[in-house]
Amino acid sequence: AMPKPDLDSPERIEQFVDAFYGKMLKDERLAPFFLDVAKIDVREHFPRIRAYWEKLLLGHNHYHRHTMNIHRAVHRQAPMVEADFAQWLALFTATVDESYSGEKAERAKDVAAHIVANMERSLGAAAREG
Repeated sequence: AMPKPDLDSPERIEQFVDAFYGKMLKDERLAPFFLDVAKIDVREHFPRIRAYWEKLLLGHNHYHRHTMNIHRAVHRQAPMVEADFAQWLALFTATVDESYSGEKAERAKDVAAHIVANMERSLGAAAREG
């Protein structure tokens, strides 16, 4: 078998994001957060997500706190539970492993796990204070 490409170019990151969101928007557990609660205009959202992952994988490792605020607003309307985060991470990991391998692919999975841990921590805290 041919080795899988790494997530090492804007084009590959774009294909990954499209594939990942394609799965999420069909997922019974996760789709409602995007479509019903956040009412995300996917066309507007995608370039931001791509830019975010391009920066993380190809450039600097900045975690923007303002992304937390967006997620917090969604969480207030429809609290996310541990299983939601687990499902997001499982889909993310599966989408990476299906088509990519290499240093950046591994980094993407590490970063995703880190994002989930961060969100569980801060949203969990917000829910308790809430």
